Amino acid sequence: MTENISTVGRRKEAVARVRISSGNGQITVNGKPIGTYFLGPMLQKRYSRPLEVTKTSGKYSISVKVEGGGQVSQLDAVVHGIARSLAKIDPALRPVLKKAGLLTRDPRVKERRKYGNAQKARAKKQSPKR
Repeated sequence: MTENISTVGRRKEAVARVRISSGNGQITVNGKPIGTYFLGPMLQKRYSRPLEVTKTSGKYSISVKVEGGGQVSQLDAVVHGIARSLAKIDPALRPVLKKAGLLTRDPRVKERRKYGNAQKARAKKQSPKR
């Protein structure tokens, strides 16, 4: 594989644009190494999961641009984008990624606020009766 494969991963308000090419296994997010962008061993375990499941650690160089959402949403968007790009490179990896639940876009988003309510989406106004 010589060309770059581009995919998009999403979660809540976060959008990650992933470019993957053959290389030495270096992953950068917004120009920084992924280990400095997502700190901590638990987060590291999550972003390396698609590569571990498919046994492709160290085979590809990955560059990610991510925006919107919070840290965990951005991480999930990156994982989704990496999984999609691996499935695009090698269609034989798709069943493995699908079984691990890495290709499914998490549909949970923030609920919209309803008019006539208090400040939150489900909060009700306080009753003045005693």
